[in-house]
Amino acid sequence: MSGVLLAVEGLRVAFGGKEVVHGIDFAIREGEKLALVGESGSGKTVTALSLLRLVQNAELSGRATFAGAQGTGARDLLAMPERALRGIRGKEIAMIFQEPMTALNALYTVGDQIAEVLELHQGLPARAAHEAAVQLLADTGIPEPARRARAFPHQLSGGQRQRAMIAMALACRPRLLLADEPTTALDVTVRAQILDLLADLQRRYGMAVLLITHDLNLVRRFADRVAVMENGDIVEHGEVARVFEAPRHAYTRKLIDSRPARDVAPAAVEPSAAPVLEAKGLRVSYPMARPGMAGWFRKGEFVAVQGADFRIAPRETLGVVGESGSGKSTLALAALGLLPHRGLLDVTGRQWGGARGGDRALRRVMQVVFQDPFSSLSPRMTVEQIVGEGLTVHAPELDTAARRMRVLAALADVGLAEAQFPSLLQRYPHEFSGGQRQRLAIARALIVDPQLLVLDEPTSALDVTIQKQVLGLLQRLQRERGLSYLLITHDVEVIRAMARQVIVMKDGAILESGPVERVLDAPEHPYTQKLVAAALAD
Repeated sequence: MSGVLLAVEGLRVAFGGKEVVHGIDFAIREGEKLALVGESGSGKTVTALSLLRLVQNAELSGRATFAGAQGTGARDLLAMPERALRGIRGKEIAMIFQEPMTALNALYTVGDQIAEVLELHQGLPARAAHEAAVQLLADTGIPEPARRARAFPHQLSGGQRQRAMIAMALACRPRLLLADEPTTALDVTVRAQILDLLADLQRRYGMAVLLITHDLNLVRRFADRVAVMENGDIVEHGEVARVFEAPRHAYTRKLIDSRPARDVAPAAVEPSAAPVLEAKGLRVSYPMARPGMAGWFRKGEFVAVQGADFRIAPRETLGVVGESGSGKSTLALAALGLLPHRGLLDVTGRQWGGARGGDRALRRVMQVVFQDPFSSLSPRMTVEQIVGEGLTVHAPELDTAARRMRVLAALADVGLAEAQFPSLLQRYPHEFSGGQRQRLAIARALIVDPQLLVLDEPTSALDVTIQKQVLGLLQRLQRERGLSYLLITHDVEVIRAMARQVIVMKDGAILESGPVERVLDAPEHPYTQKLVAAALAD
C-alpha cells in the first residue's frame, strides 16, 4: 500500500439543523480495505453517501480530499462543482448499494444498466459496451453471462443481483469502492462467495474499499483496518486484529459480544402429543413452459417443495435452514395456506380449505412475522390500526376501548410501553427503528393469541445487537405463552439459538433433519456440512 487515497477531516452532516455526524476524521490508503462498522443509525451509511454528495437535503461541512490520478491534483469532494463530481462518480469512486433490488432499475435489463456506465464514462459504442458488460458479469462469476445480461433484475436471485451490482460498480475500474452492506440478507454460503469475490477483484484491480457494515464477522474476515461508529462519532479505530482482540471502547465490546444466545425451553409435552402443525408428502409446484417445445407440449412444472415431512409439537421450535432458492419460504407460505399444495397439511388437526369459514379460524391459530417489517407494515396506518387489525376480524365483539386495551397490552408485551413512547398508538412505522418495527410486527401477530408463529427470516435485516434483543424477546414469549415456532432462516447461529429440531433444504427437498445438536454438530449430508463450515468461517 502506498499513499493516502482519501482523507476525511472534520466531516459533519446535518438535516434541518440537527447534526447526525459529528466532525469525524479517517483516511484510506491506496489498495486498503477499511471497514466502517456500527448499528443502524450510527451514521455510517450517511458518511459514505456524503462523500459523493448523494444525500438529499443534507448540510455538509469539513473536507474529503481525494488524491488525483497521475497528472491531476488532489480534490475536495465536498467543495468541487457538481459537474466535476459527476465525472468522478462511477468512474474513480464507485458504490455498491445495500439492496440491489431497489438500486437496480426494474425497467431495464442488467446488461443495459452496466453498459450505460461504460457508454457514459468511457464513450464506448453500444455494441462494445454490451460485450464489455457480458465480460464483467462473467468476471463476477454469474453463470451464462450472455443470457443473464438480457435478464431483468427480478429474474435474478439475490446473489446474482448483488454480483450484477458489483459488475456495474467495477465497470470503469474505480480507484475506490464504497460497499454499503454488500452481503446483508444473503444466505451464509452466498455471503461467503460475495466476500471472496470482492477480495479477489480488489486484489486484481488494486482498488481501495470502504466497507459499510454491521457484521463483525465480515469485518474480521475482509478488512485491514476498522473504524467503529456510534451516534455519529468514531469511537475506536485501528488494525482489525488489535480491535477484535483488545477492544478499548465499551461500545466495541458490546458489538463483539452480541452473538445469539441459545435459550430453548425444555420440552413440556410428551413426544406423542398432538402436533400443532404436521406435514406429510407436502408438495408445491408451479406451471412453466419448456424451452424448445411447441403448443401443449410446452407445459411443464417447477417443483418448489418436494414431498416434505415434518411436525411441530406444542411449545417447540422447528428451524428450516437453506440457501436462497432452497424452497424454505415456499414451505412457510404453504403452511400458512397461502399457496396451493398437495399432500397432508394439518394445523391443530384441521386442514386449509375445509369447512366454510374454517380458514378464518385457522388464521387465528397461525400467524406470521415477515423478514422486512418496513415493507410488511402499511405506511398509511397508525400503530393502533396495524396491531389492532386482527381483532377487527377475529374478535369483532370488542368495542373500541376494549380493543385499545388489548393493543396496549400486546405492545407492552413486546417491549413498547406507552410510557416510553408518547402518542405511541398514533405513530406511523417510519417513526420507529428497524428493531422497534419488528417488535410491532410481533405484536400484530400476537394480538389474536395464536398457537403457532411462522417466523420468516425475522432478524436477517437487523444489526447484531438488535438481532440478539429480538431473539431474546421471541424466546421469552415462547416460554410465557407456550408458543410454537416455524423458524425460516439462512443463519445457522439463529437456528442454534432458537430451535430444538431442524430441517435442511436444498432445491425444494429436505436433505437432513433431526435434533439441532446432532444435525449441526455432526452433519451427515455434504450440503449440511458445507452450510455449517461456511457459518463457522463467517
